[in-house]
Amino acid sequence: MVTAQQQMKDLVKKLNEAAKAYYQEDREIMSNREYDELYDRLEKLEKETGIVLADSPTVSVGYEAVDSLPKETHETQMLSLDKTKDREVLREFIGGHKTLLSWKMDGLTIVLTYDHGQLEKAVTRGNGTVGEVVTNNARVFKNVPLRIPFEGRLVLRGEAVIRYSDFERINRSIEDVDARYKNPRNLCSGSVRQLNNQVTAERNVYFYAFSLVSAQDEDMRNSREYQMEWLKKQGFDVVEYRIVTGETLDGAMDYFASAIENNDFPSDGLVALYDDIAYGDSLGATAKFPRNSFAFKWADETKKTTLREIEWSPSRTGLINPIAVFDPVELEGTTVSRASVHNVSILKELELGIGDTIEVYKANMIIPQIAENFTRSSSLVIPDSCPVCGKEARVIKENDVESLYCMNPECVAKKIKAFTLFVSRDAMNIDGLSEATLEKFIARGFIHDFGDIFEIGKYRDEIVSMDGFGEKSFENLMNSLEKAKETTLAKVIYSLGIANIGLANAKVICRHFEDDLEKIRQADEEEISSIDGIGPVIAKSLSDYFKKEENGRKLDHLLSHLHLNREEMAGEQIFAGMNFVITGSLEHFANRGEAKKLIEALGGKVTGSVTGKTSYLINNDKTSNSSKNKKARELGIPVISEQDFLELSEGKTELQ
Repeated sequence: MVTAQQQMKDLVKKLNEAAKAYYQEDREIMSNREYDELYDRLEKLEKETGIVLADSPTVSVGYEAVDSLPKETHETQMLSLDKTKDREVLREFIGGHKTLLSWKMDGLTIVLTYDHGQLEKAVTRGNGTVGEVVTNNARVFKNVPLRIPFEGRLVLRGEAVIRYSDFERINRSIEDVDARYKNPRNLCSGSVRQLNNQVTAERNVYFYAFSLVSAQDEDMRNSREYQMEWLKKQGFDVVEYRIVTGETLDGAMDYFASAIENNDFPSDGLVALYDDIAYGDSLGATAKFPRNSFAFKWADETKKTTLREIEWSPSRTGLINPIAVFDPVELEGTTVSRASVHNVSILKELELGIGDTIEVYKANMIIPQIAENFTRSSSLVIPDSCPVCGKEARVIKENDVESLYCMNPECVAKKIKAFTLFVSRDAMNIDGLSEATLEKFIARGFIHDFGDIFEIGKYRDEIVSMDGFGEKSFENLMNSLEKAKETTLAKVIYSLGIANIGLANAKVICRHFEDDLEKIRQADEEEISSIDGIGPVIAKSLSDYFKKEENGRKLDHLLSHLHLNREEMAGEQIFAGMNFVITGSLEHFANRGEAKKLIEALGGKVTGSVTGKTSYLINNDKTSNSSKNKKARELGIPVISEQDFLELSEGKTELQ
């Protein structure tokens, strides 16, 4: 039998898919009548259960930005768990006690507080005593209920995670290889702690409850299992678990060991928790660990091999990463011969030397790592010159971590990586300039700065005679360069490769300064960091970049070849701060995408459902009894026709 909560999840998924197709892709996957019927059914279920899911189309959370994340002390300290990789040690801990065995999810621990049925607060684990308040961001997690039936004060803990599929999707969208995220946990941590929760929403963060801290005046029958099932009834997704004792442990362990191979979420082990709450609490805790629970870490498959060399790989920031190259071994079903050592500090800690016998494994069954160095010869010499340009390389210590950097600002490796970002799709979008081609052009002295790319035509005869290049390739490149000359200031700012500045941040900055480059050049850190969504780190990067005269000269050279078009939102923002919903068929616009484009160009925003924050509902059938019209009438929101909207946009009628 399908539960009410499962029906709600299915309805939310269907409705959101339909809204996305309708509003963003200009196609219909269901009729308006079917949408309204499903919407009404969802509203009815929400009233019956008292649960409203975070991404329900019946609510609109809205995106907000904050200047900083305030700190808050937890009501009860959050301790780490004692752990083992030995199944028998875990069995001894469990003994004859009824125990919950669940996934140990690898994300960011969050404490949620509800009061009067509403999500009141969300705080990160932090150092276990003090965490950061991320309530704004928790409201846009994919599966956190915004409202629950329980009216008392509720405090629970859970893990925020980003699934492997979303991790890979996000990394694929980042052209700059150096800027890609290392693992889902790091991506999740950064996503949950964003100052602008629109970024959090786009990352698809999920929350899985694993512990109930307190539920005001509610009898939990002295059972952790009962707590978990009770949380499910409140609308939470709880971490998957099995009930075990020492005797039945093996079957559950075998299940988890098999399931992890196909899991879409990151997990680095299991957690065992006594079901008997009173008994578990009576055991107390050590200075570091509670005694009612125990963590099991997967025993990684390891192989011994021989270290053959350390490759030093420069990036566009100047950081030179050490990469261990060893005799190939089979790990978790694949052949592995390389592993990142990350930095000089780890390299020294492992006391590496060429020819050493090392043990390698895959962290979380994915990322090759060095587990141990049995020889510890410490014979490895850290280079004092860059492997690419031959100029000075220096070990620099920051936050107690030593890393090797190339000190040559003209390093070819830096240039290649920087130029690769410059020509990428989200930057200047220049086809025909792969990293390999750029490397050839730089080696021949054709390119020294970004502006030189647009002067590449003067080397025509040499280029068409190069391997892999001919007349047709050269013509295609020239056509691509001609198209790239028409661009926006935001894309130019992003293409410069300024540390910490992505395309979205560049757009926000340019919009604030009204696409005036001189204002951006002269702005100080304080002014830049005051922009919504732009913090002090980005402000410093931008300000420092423009303080260097050489950067200004190179930018001027680039701009001499470009024609900058203003962003579409640069017009009079008469709809600033206003939300519109569009429904029904259109007559004046070819599709909803065109209407949405105009609204956004005038500073407004288009959403999929009518809420208290909606300014206008656009529907040519103003007397319709559709769910959107009914909702608008209930909330006192004006329903206007397409013609009414056009008159508003042209200033012929006054905004209400």
